[in-house]
Amino acid sequence: MPTTSQLLAFVVASILFIQVPGPSLLFTIGRALTVGRRAALLSVVGNTFGLVAQVLMVAVGLGAIVAASATAYSVLKIAGAVYVVWLGIQAIRNRAEAREALERPADARSERPGRAVWTGFVVGVTNPKSIVFFVAFMPQFTNEAAGHTGLQVALLGVIFGALAVTSDTIWALVASKARDWFARKPKRLDALGATGGTMMIGLGVTMAASE
Repeated sequence: MPTTSQLLAFVVASILFIQVPGPSLLFTIGRALTVGRRAALLSVVGNTFGLVAQVLMVAVGLGAIVAASATAYSVLKIAGAVYVVWLGIQAIRNRAEAREALERPADARSERPGRAVWTGFVVGVTNPKSIVFFVAFMPQFTNEAAGHTGLQVALLGVIFGALAVTSDTIWALVASKARDWFARKPKRLDALGATGGTMMIGLGVTMAASE
């Protein structure tokens, strides 16, 4: 297993990486502004599952294949970007629903739990940049002398996932507070939904255009 110093270094490096604005963070904020706190938090859980799934792929060697294949990288990148753009378009098209939802019972105000988790998972698992990052990043914090490198990478992935879900949860709660402020005047939510949707469209376009 990794040494104590390697684990501490990994935690510090992971926290710094997670706080750099990227697809997961922007997606979390966009979801909180668009669909509210509950669905955003469930999307955070799904997104973390997606990241952990990527780490497990790296652990068994699939991540290295994606990193080495320009075609595989491009396909995954475009798939994730298209999905995020689609979510943004849906948020803009349905921007009035957030205002209308305020008049419905609380348990009917957001997406079904399973759908929210799945949405986050798809975005997380189709983020090719994190796969490439994991391929280059994880091996630096494994203890070659201890062997079982794949298991070490899996352990590091679980730690990374825990850190990611904690950070994204905080961001989701902060963003949802902003949404609550707009909700004091329901018509503000129309513009808010459009803003969140535009943010996700911009994120998708950036993902697709990035090298």
